[in-house]
Order: sequence, then structure tokens, then C-alpha cells
Amino acid sequence: MSVGFAVRRGVHTSVTALEKDILAWVDIWNEDPKPFVWIKTAEEILASLELLLHRIKGEEH
Repeated sequence: MSVGFAVRRGVHTSVTALEKDILAWVDIWNEDPKPFVWIKTAEEILASLELLLHRIKGEEH
């Protein structure tokens, strides 16, 4: 199971089902863990967030 599947929108019918799949993925990942490597700088991430916030500003959520 990939993490993308575990958190894909519309796949789960409840929070409990989502939580179960995420925990199962964690168990599988922990069998052969690999370090997470950031590929963007903090500045690039913040710039992306700024664009997102600008896009959704004023929209009701």
C-alpha cells in the first residue's frame, strides 16, 4: 500500500477506515524504513503556501 492510496480523497468511507489504512501503511513502512529527504527549500515551500493562501483567500471553507 502506498501512502498516496492511504490518504487519497474519496477512497475511505469513514475517518476510522482512513486511520486504519494509515496505521497499516506505517507498519509496512517501518519494516524497511528510509529517511525522508526534502527536495525543496523552506523558502520554496513557503512560497507555494503563499500562492495557495492567495488563491483561496476569501473563499468559504
